[in-house]
Amino acid sequence: MRDGFHVALVLSLIVALTAGCGAEQPSRTTSGDAQPSREIRAVMERQAAAWNEGDIPGYMEGYARTDSLRFASGGSVLVGWEQTLERYEAAYPDTAAMGHLTFHDLDIWLLSDDAAVVFGRWELARSEPLGAVGGLFTLVFQRGAEGWRIVHDHTSARTTGS
Repeated sequence: MRDGFHVALVLSLIVALTAGCGAEQPSRTTSGDAQPSREIRAVMERQAAAWNEGDIPGYMEGYARTDSLRFASGGSVLVGWEQTLERYEAAYPDTAAMGHLTFHDLDIWLLSDDAAVVFGRWELARSEPLGAVGGLFTLVFQRGAEGWRIVHDHTSARTTGS
């Protein structure tokens, strides 16, 4: 929990320090030109591919395998990689519930050589009676020994068409 607070504190400080006085802003990229941006997009592409194959543990490889991983959605917060995996497995018990996942409208902000914030949209196409669902997400990525991984995920959901 302390690491999640630390990430939030660092992000708040970065925003505060770069907000005024003509200070240089974090690098924002939507085109995917920068190498870190390409690497982050590749992580998310691997996640979508794993999801669409019905492979939740494979999808979870995009997350940092740590007890301090923070996942916030639906008014609740989970802390820990195992807890997040268990939540996904309970919420999506089969491939019909999982549907077909796509990410789009990615907006990647490089905060440093080893930290980035990604904002985007997700869509889950599913057959009736489950129906499509989607929403917004904000992810904090951190680069470590295994490459770029999500350390904080805040996801909102809505039914398609609402």
